[in-house]
Amino acid sequence: MKTFISKSIAGVAMATALLSFSAKSPLSSPAGGEGFEILLNGKVVLQSFGKALNSAKTLQLSEASPNDKLTIRYHHCGKAGKNRIVTIKDGQDNLVKTWRFKDAQTAVGDMSCNVRDIISLKKGSNRVFKLYYSSSELPAGRMLVSVVFDKTDLAVRK
Repeated sequence: MKTFISKSIAGVAMATALLSFSAKSPLSSPAGGEGFEILLNGKVVLQSFGKALNSAKTLQLSEASPNDKLTIRYHHCGKAGKNRIVTIKDGQDNLVKTWRFKDAQTAVGDMSCNVRDIISLKKGSNRVFKLYYSSSELPAGRMLVSVVFDKTDLAVRK
């Protein structure tokens, strides 16, 4: 009987040790995950991960100054992004602006521009823009947010 109990305890200890190294273990946090963060002057103003990536998001820049810095951080499940591209399209899905960024050296690399670069695109009836991200890891790309410049533009987006 003692041998059975000793073997059972040893088995449970081994299983616990193995589970603690597994990324899907309830005893550990998940290793990586897909998602993005948008920062304004270093402060996170919007983030989306997992299933929330498929829902529409709006970034309002009415309070932003032209000198403010907008930064995007895209997370590729713990991998460094390669051939990273951020594009802006207008309300009719016409390509308006493209930024290309160097390959990330770490799992999450910053991609930044000045708010003035986006504001300068606002001409005529172009009041709402869509911000997209693509890379070697995400070649089809993903729409991150609709960018609006003031509260009245929120109605235009719908």
